[in-house]
Amino acid sequence: MNLQRTETTDNKPSGWNFDNSYSRLPDYLHVRLRPTPVTAPETILFNRSLARQLGLDDQVLAGNQGAALFSGNRLPEGADPLAQAYAGHQFGHFTVLGDGRAHLLGEQITPDGHRFDIQLKGSGRTPFSRNGDGRAALGPMLREYLISEAMEGLGIPTTRSLAVVLSGESVYREVPLPGAILTRVAASHIRVGTFQYLAAYQNREGLRLLTSYTLGRHFPEQAEADNPFLALLQEVIARQASLIARWMLVGFVHGVMNTDNMALCGETIDYGPCAFMDRYDPATVFSSIDHGGRYAYGRQPAIGHWNLSRFAETLLPLLSDNEEQSIELANNCLTNFPELFRQNWLAGMRAKLGLFNAEAEDEVLIQDLLTCLHQAEADYTNTLRDLSLTTPAEEPVFRHPGFVAWQRRWQSRRARQTESIPNSRELMNAHNPALIARNHRVEEALEAADQGDYGPARTLLEVLARPYDLCAEHAAYREPPPASFLPYQTFCGT
Repeated sequence: MNLQRTETTDNKPSGWNFDNSYSRLPDYLHVRLRPTPVTAPETILFNRSLARQLGLDDQVLAGNQGAALFSGNRLPEGADPLAQAYAGHQFGHFTVLGDGRAHLLGEQITPDGHRFDIQLKGSGRTPFSRNGDGRAALGPMLREYLISEAMEGLGIPTTRSLAVVLSGESVYREVPLPGAILTRVAASHIRVGTFQYLAAYQNREGLRLLTSYTLGRHFPEQAEADNPFLALLQEVIARQASLIARWMLVGFVHGVMNTDNMALCGETIDYGPCAFMDRYDPATVFSSIDHGGRYAYGRQPAIGHWNLSRFAETLLPLLSDNEEQSIELANNCLTNFPELFRQNWLAGMRAKLGLFNAEAEDEVLIQDLLTCLHQAEADYTNTLRDLSLTTPAEEPVFRHPGFVAWQRRWQSRRARQTESIPNSRELMNAHNPALIARNHRVEEALEAADQGDYGPARTLLEVLARPYDLCAEHAAYREPPPASFLPYQTFCGT
């Protein structure tokens, strides 16, 4: 195999402005090493708008230089590549993990002073690879690009995708598949599992150092609290309650909510067997390996709460010198999660129904609607969007006897508001997407890409960039999957 040599820096200035604070943390949190070169890198997707937001020269990076950088064959100036160490509960079982196929190149400082991790995914083996090959297939990397950008369009906190590069090599996942590398952009890759890694080795000083680093990077106001460790726990709980509520509001199923896939900054991270729900069903599971439905759509709030409990456990040595008091402080924080989630979700559902104010019976009204959707096997996204129509919609659920009775209650509820019905419709359309990353459309794009046709993926990205706008040429992207497409399964791709 004739591998290209990994060069030290890019050969043209392209706007990189690294300040790599994580690499300055102790070596037990990471291992410095370079990506493994590939034979023939080729950029197939490049996020020009994101590149410009990061302060990068999208003209330079769109060509061969970008392919070399996004494959790891050449390092950007100022990069200090490393693999991060972490652990995690995977389907409830604790495992020591780490970046087994990813390299954090460094932290890009944007023109407006924000800091973002730049990470390559699928860039070769690391000391954490175990028996893995350190590589990634095109399909999963393209899926992460599509879904993460769909989440960005929906306004949900998320890691972003800067590029997907073909490696020119095959990877083997039962059959040979085209290899690819994703460039991921994140506020940081500090996970619940990062704290669990230190706690597993009883590294109290490391926990204190990582906590201080996390506070300084993401929560500077909480760093000034009387008990900054408790303030960190409270803020992480609040952000996760908000994030998971936003997932639920758009029918998103993460699919693999392991503790190593929960980022403390509050972004959605690690898009593996994820998908969007079509027909409303709280038991919806897409992942081929989630046999017991642990990470089903309706279980996501409870799993988020469980993950946060594991995070709280890592902080117990820091919350107080008294173990009983530490446990009490942590439990008091964790007890708040269900209500924080409920309030975030309820506020979002009120907006989706065009309700500007709160009434005591709103939650019953909302739950009755969801029960009706479930019984009628109705499409979640289309039904909620079409509620705002002035003329009857074609959704079959609108003729369901249970829905007709519910609609009268809803209309009476809206009539009690001081805001006008047009204003109510405007609120609904701002919170009910017309378009989501429909699973059959995503699969069409992935299958075409496997054949070398990236047009469907690029078109889908354009559609998903403005999910709340509905125009005639995008109407086909609202259609639910054909019966022949079901049942649908997703796969991790590792």
